[in-house]
Amino acid sequence: MNHPTPAVGGVPDFGVSRLLLVGTGSVSVSDLPFWAEWLRASYPRLEITTVITRSAERFVSRVSLAARTGGDVLMDAWPEDSAHARHVAWAEWAEAVVIHPATLHFVARLALGLADTPAVLAAQCTAAPVAVAPALPPGGLDSAAYQAHWTALTARRNVVVAPPRSGVSATTGRSDAWVPALLPDVIELLEQRRVELAERAGAAEPLPPTAALLAERSTA
Repeated sequence: MNHPTPAVGGVPDFGVSRLLLVGTGSVSVSDLPFWAEWLRASYPRLEITTVITRSAERFVSRVSLAARTGGDVLMDAWPEDSAHARHVAWAEWAEAVVIHPATLHFVARLALGLADTPAVLAAQCTAAPVAVAPALPPGGLDSAAYQAHWTALTARRNVVVAPPRSGVSATTGRSDAWVPALLPDVIELLEQRRVELAERAGAAEPLPPTAALLAERSTA
């Protein structure tokens, strides 16, 4: 298999110790074992929780991913034990979230505020910075749907969307598809946003909890 080649610029700074890595059902997810190994080599102290969607299993196995990550690879599904709030655990544990690749369907679910699986619900609720690396079919980048979802996601202060790269479509065989940004470039964007959020948090007055705000409005 021909794997992506990381950028010549070297390994970007990454000031987090816990990363939630999510892979969705694009053929590009077959590169995720390579990127998982790159993460381990580039950031030896980084703890990674890897999650893949059911559709991603068409292109990559959890066994192959686990061999590269050195840890368990979890399915993006609700556990049978209803007492275990997987989405809450992920949202609170992660210091950053990377969705690589993100299919148009996953991008849409995230942008619309849907919460039908643990990974997308964790991404909706976490205060950590979230990087989305779309992988789009021919015509996907210029579609009205993607443009609307891109606008919605980039309006969120903790979300960055890494521009996809032109690539060969597995369906048409032509260079009319869009493959996810290289992971080092995604990490660089994510780190920039993380620093911005930290600087804003340090400069701003603490905000009252949402529940308190709602209570104040109801009594006003």
